Amino acid sequence: MSHIQYAPFSSAVDPGFWQILTEKKLNEFGLDESHQTINGFYSNGNAQGIPPQMTVDYAAFNREWKPPPRSFPVCGTLCNTNTIEKFREMDKKQLLSGVGQELWEDITSGKVLEHPEKLCRFVLLTFSDLKKYHYYYWFAFPALKFPEKSVYSEPPRALQEVLPPEKLSALAEAYDSYQSSRSTYATFFVVSDDGNGPIIADFKELDKLVSSPENVMVGVCDPSAVQGYPGWPVRNLLSFLTYRYTGKVQSIKVLMVRDRTHDGVRDFGQSVVASIAIPALEKEDILILPECVGWEKNERSKMGPRMVNLSSSMDPTRLAESAVDLNLRLMRWRLLPDLELDKIGSTRCLVLGSGTLGCNVARLLMSWGIRHITMVDNSKVSYSNPVRQTLFTFQDCINGGQPKAKAAAASLRNIFPGMQSEGISLSIPMPGHAITDSVLEQTKEDVKKLESLIDAHDAVFLLMDTRESRWLPTVVAAAKRKIVINAALGFDTFLVLRHGVRADDGPRKREGASAIPLGRIRGCELGCYFCNDVVAPGNSTRDRTLDQQCTVTRPGISMVASALAVELLVSVLQHPLGSDAEADTSANEDHLVRDAECSLGIVPHQIRGFLARFHQILPASRAFDMCTACSDVVLNKYKTEGFDFLLRAFNEPGFLEDLTGLTAMQDATDDAEVWGLSDDEEFSSGPGSMDMDT
Repeated sequence: MSHIQYAPFSSAVDPGFWQILTEKKLNEFGLDESHQTINGFYSNGNAQGIPPQMTVDYAAFNREWKPPPRSFPVCGTLCNTNTIEKFREMDKKQLLSGVGQELWEDITSGKVLEHPEKLCRFVLLTFSDLKKYHYYYWFAFPALKFPEKSVYSEPPRALQEVLPPEKLSALAEAYDSYQSSRSTYATFFVVSDDGNGPIIADFKELDKLVSSPENVMVGVCDPSAVQGYPGWPVRNLLSFLTYRYTGKVQSIKVLMVRDRTHDGVRDFGQSVVASIAIPALEKEDILILPECVGWEKNERSKMGPRMVNLSSSMDPTRLAESAVDLNLRLMRWRLLPDLELDKIGSTRCLVLGSGTLGCNVARLLMSWGIRHITMVDNSKVSYSNPVRQTLFTFQDCINGGQPKAKAAAASLRNIFPGMQSEGISLSIPMPGHAITDSVLEQTKEDVKKLESLIDAHDAVFLLMDTRESRWLPTVVAAAKRKIVINAALGFDTFLVLRHGVRADDGPRKREGASAIPLGRIRGCELGCYFCNDVVAPGNSTRDRTLDQQCTVTRPGISMVASALAVELLVSVLQHPLGSDAEADTSANEDHLVRDAECSLGIVPHQIRGFLARFHQILPASRAFDMCTACSDVVLNKYKTEGFDFLLRAFNEPGFLEDLTGLTAMQDATDDAEVWGLSDDEEFSSGPGSMDMDT
């Protein structure tokens, strides 16, 4: 009797598996190193001489997983470590012994009869370096050394040598019929013959049939195509047969199915029939946990892990897409497990103004994973811009300069090709800037274009260089109930605020423009950029020198304001109430001690900064019922009269004051000094001049 030698599995990993593991690691596992159940498969149709191969692919994590057609399932355990040190220092022997103990318990308890697939397992130890896309891994295919050495009681023979052609054909037909009746091909089964032809039965029928072993064969789909060397599933099958039938039978016939095709012709006859000796073991011999072996050798045929580098083979755009969001996904591991990245990433942002603020805001929106950004401006890149406006280079200034919006959008795509960025050159009509008949039709088109842009986006940033250019977007966005984030700059001061978003289309009660020292205001009741003004916006560029027309600021101001504007939007998106989040204020200091409703912290209405003192305050004010931009009367006029209403606002000085009641209120007061401040005071509605675009 000769000893049985086996052909061990070799692993094959589809690149799609590493992609799915990366997504799982970043989005689900995080720092969790607990074992995960995965699936692999093998086939028994390898060509002659090809070693057995077990494959894991992109579907390995699917709960409703099924192996490919005519393939056989292998249940796996994934041990994914957080560090390369943990990967190297893992006690491999203990890890494999733990799986071997589970396998032994399934054998001794008889679970294998009902679930024979438990005889075929694998372990995958991994570490993923997601910065470099290097994946370290080591497979083990657990096999019990029980008995210590199995032997043939009779030499193995090819099935075609044992059965005549008609019986061989009948057995192949019975095998096909049995496997095709199942949702998943069975790795183990029982073959019997009652004289009327072969019968294939489930493995759980083994005890009933083995009482007459001369007419019974135990079937196993053998992945090996190496002559004289059965595959690894046969080894664990023999361990089970030895434990279960020691002392009961002397030998059992095993059919190792090798269902190959040669030159397009099926060769089922190359399957192997072997008679396996079942030794009579002492009771104490079967109570000891057998040794478990099975770690795979690496490509140098030594015991050690393997490494695959996918950075050079993966699509660079896909690589960038995963890499640019790495910081965001890592936030959720320890710091912000509730962070809703999908909600942020799906937000469509309209950036009105592509100057210093606009460029910085767009860059930061990209950092937060926002991929749909539309840039709008009507000017061109000048030689003074690139050093302050971070999306432009010297090349954008040559030959008269590229249109700012288009150059900024192209720059976003150059930074990350996955961006959906568009640049639109558009002039925004403004109160105080009269519309003549010669440009009337163009103005209508500009208004229509702006309305469609605001309608197509979820959040609007107002970052233009004049106060009056913010009026029309404020009106349109209020009517369409969009999130609006406003940012404006002074020399060493800045203002960032969010506009209140109405809860519905109905009228909104207002309680004046007074600041609220205590308490919190619902988001739908918050004022807009113009709610603290008692005059309508006018032409702020008339009769002003160059330094008055440009926003002369300390260079760091735009960076600070841009960062706060983007962080304010993200905080609103993450808040359970969204745009209706109540406004936290400096006066209401309980936000320093209470738990924030938003995972990112408080959500203010306004942030007013004073760089000379490195100081910020968080005021809040209610919507003003005489506001020239978001009051009920203005919005109703806009909704009912459309462009005709806007044209009067552009061309007729005092029209908005008369409409909202500001004129009557001013006439009713004798305190002229109060009104004298409103148009020139630096923070009446924000800084007197805005983003530096000149």
